[in-house]
Amino acid sequence: MNWLSDDAISRLQAASALPDLTGTRYRILQRIGSGGMGAVYQAEDAVLERRVALKILDLPDDSGELAVRLLREAQILARLEHPGIVPVHDAGTLADGRVYYAMKLVEGQRLDRLVTSMSVLPDRLRVFQRICDAVAFAHARGILHRDLKPDNIMIGPFGEVLVMDWGIAKILHQPAKSATKPDREAQAAARPMWKTGHGTILGTPGYMAPEQARGEVENLDQRADIYSLGAILHFLLTGQPAAAEQCSTGTKNQPSRNPSIAPSTAAPSMPRALAAIAQKAMTPEAAGRYHFAAQLGEDVARFLDGLPVSAYPENIFQKVARWGSRYRLAIVLVLTYLVLRALMLLWFRR
Repeated sequence: MNWLSDDAISRLQAASALPDLTGTRYRILQRIGSGGMGAVYQAEDAVLERRVALKILDLPDDSGELAVRLLREAQILARLEHPGIVPVHDAGTLADGRVYYAMKLVEGQRLDRLVTSMSVLPDRLRVFQRICDAVAFAHARGILHRDLKPDNIMIGPFGEVLVMDWGIAKILHQPAKSATKPDREAQAAARPMWKTGHGTILGTPGYMAPEQARGEVENLDQRADIYSLGAILHFLLTGQPAAAEQCSTGTKNQPSRNPSIAPSTAAPSMPRALAAIAQKAMTPEAAGRYHFAAQLGEDVARFLDGLPVSAYPENIFQKVARWGSRYRLAIVLVLTYLVLRALMLLWFRR
């Protein structure tokens, strides 16, 4: 009798656990992770001869609701054709009835792991701007992410910034339907399924807005994602998640009267204008936040350009200091010229 080694048994067990892709164009290479209700595999597309990522339902689903949710996630991604959002290539059903979808295989690092190597503040802020661009695009298409956090941002090897994991996204409004009558399966897939009632909390503590943490699902709009963006900005500036009390379900914190203080977001080395931007984005009451993700990104862009930001009213001394910082090189050159000119005049008068 031939005995199998422990390694051989482990490999056989892993192979038997892989989903059966018979009848599809894909061949699984390895499991690379999991997300929500599905496992993610690296696979080879035999038709186009490229590697893709397959997300396959891997939870019991007697009701069929999870299959509809996974397909809904694929449909949401298909509506979001943007360089900062992972594109979907294909979707279907395996022989065993499990739903899957194929998407671009993303290589790179998560933002929460990469941030320590980004020592220059402008580099971090430019990454944040690109996150805002992708989120603003999704909002314009009527989609809320609802789980924005550094773990769900990928940075590719060539600097690509990708917003990942749209599994609990909320559809604010549906696109216009075509005149053709869809079949029953298409109708079921197109409906905004998985409706959550009041009190259902979806998101990540420290990054979700207070109204989201309270389970006010029906009241959420783009400002809930803006709160999460503010928490990501705070993380990029400090290396730490936002204060836990800001997302407490039982308290409503009041915004600071002076945006330059920002007690719950400011760090000793954080520029006051950036602290004010993060504080405005994370105002406990949605009405006090930026109304659009693009406005948040624009304020960060103005800070990078040395311009005043809407979240931080400056006094005359701060305006002069900012102006001097922006035109530092020109000021140094002019002063150097004036000093040399004065020295030359003194020399020739001797």
